[in-house]
Amino acid sequence: KVGGMSAESRDPASEGPQGWPLGSGGQCPPPTTPAAWSLPLWRAYVAAAVLCYTNLLNYMNWFIIAGVLLDVQKFFQISDSHAGLLQTVFIGCLLLSAPVFGYLGDRHSRKATLSFGILLWSGAGLSSSFISPQYSWLFFLSRGVVGTGTASYSTIAPTILGDLFVKDQRTRVLAIFYIFIPVGSGLGYVLGSAVKELTGNWRWALRIMPCLEAVALVLLIVLVPDPPRGAAEKQGALATGGLRSSWCEDVRYLWRNWSFVWSTLGVTALAFVTGALGFWAPKFLFEARVVHGLQLPCFRQPCNSEDSLIFGALTVVTGIIGVVLGAEASRRYKKVNSRAEPLICASSLLAAAPCLYLALILAPTTLLASYVFLALGELLLSCNWAVVADILLSVVVPRCRGTAEALQITVGHILGDAGSPYLTGLISSALRARRPDSYLQRFLSLQQSFLCCAFVIVLGAGCFLMVALHLERDQAQAQQPGTGTPDGKDAADCKVGESQSLLSGTRASTENP
Repeated sequence: KVGGMSAESRDPASEGPQGWPLGSGGQCPPPTTPAAWSLPLWRAYVAAAVLCYTNLLNYMNWFIIAGVLLDVQKFFQISDSHAGLLQTVFIGCLLLSAPVFGYLGDRHSRKATLSFGILLWSGAGLSSSFISPQYSWLFFLSRGVVGTGTASYSTIAPTILGDLFVKDQRTRVLAIFYIFIPVGSGLGYVLGSAVKELTGNWRWALRIMPCLEAVALVLLIVLVPDPPRGAAEKQGALATGGLRSSWCEDVRYLWRNWSFVWSTLGVTALAFVTGALGFWAPKFLFEARVVHGLQLPCFRQPCNSEDSLIFGALTVVTGIIGVVLGAEASRRYKKVNSRAEPLICASSLLAAAPCLYLALILAPTTLLASYVFLALGELLLSCNWAVVADILLSVVVPRCRGTAEALQITVGHILGDAGSPYLTGLISSALRARRPDSYLQRFLSLQQSFLCCAFVIVLGAGCFLMVALHLERDQAQAQQPGTGTPDGKDAADCKVGESQSLLSGTRASTENP
């Protein structure tokens, strides 16, 4: 017997295509879906606040080492190229684990996955503060484990916000969430350098972070829900019911989505520049001040951390202004141009390229102008963070968003900031090896290794212009139920079954008036 009915007694007329049973009246039964999911608006905002706080800590971990980089180099006796490898190991482990967390986030409890990630990165960060100088390889390894833990958050947290809010509300919440990328990055520099100044030991910065992360973990467990995929768009049935597509099917769907592909390449260019800039800028500014005679060279730790504080403050202020400007410009411009988001990204990157180029070129002659153009460049780069996240959420179906975030993170880091700090340090070391050993030549070597960033930004702007060509079509496809998943085929089968049932009923009524 099959489902309480013997195989002999099955009526083909009562079945739809592929043997799916038809309901009473010859119609497909409605899919079994969970009860409608709802959450009070104030609870959604509380959850968003917790996620924003944790995102702040997440990005503080990314750049806390950069804030004390000179001291780390002195402590472990490592060159520029090896120092750049610290960030490469961090990002490399992040990108390798991001697809795994994306897969888990699309299929299992996102809350549990986030909790595991926070425990992993806070534990690794704390243990790394006790490593002695002769075990520098272990410090590199611990940074890799921290990167693995942060991958869970960068991959999954935006998808929870995407399922709690929709449309303009989601744009505003994502803007606030992504403000904490530059704010967290800037506070990473500030915390590292400030704690080092207070304690005389850079390692105490790594010991304070786990206390803040323990608070984040408790708040996450208590206050953050795990909504059904697509809940905010009233697609709960689509997102949770029916057949579950495989990871390979999700990837094939995403790589046929040209808006996703081109925006991922644009994010990659952005990550390349911000990775190199974020890691090396404090040291670049320090050496510029030495060249101008405003600062003595650092021969032993602790080194002067004033430049880390200045760059951290610049990053925080320009980040807040840039993210708010980008999100608000996107929200307003979308009302008159549906392609507003990629056009804003492209224009901000095109404007950022000459700013960063001038900041580098003018540094040996006028430090003030260099700071001004650096701040403008950072502000224009920050305009993109919330907008690119909104692009992804609008062109990808809800059930694939975790995988989409993971793939974008993986590609962006593989070709972007996984290699750019190491590449910058490697070029700097290679140029320095062929020049006299002086602070001026060290500074010029680092300056010239930075110049490629301005050209990479222009390539990123071109990628976002390509997104503008495909955006409307991909957004329309993402709104269609079942796009890129097996459920779409089931829905089509059901429609065919309904048509066959209607024809059967019409035929019966004509034969038996």
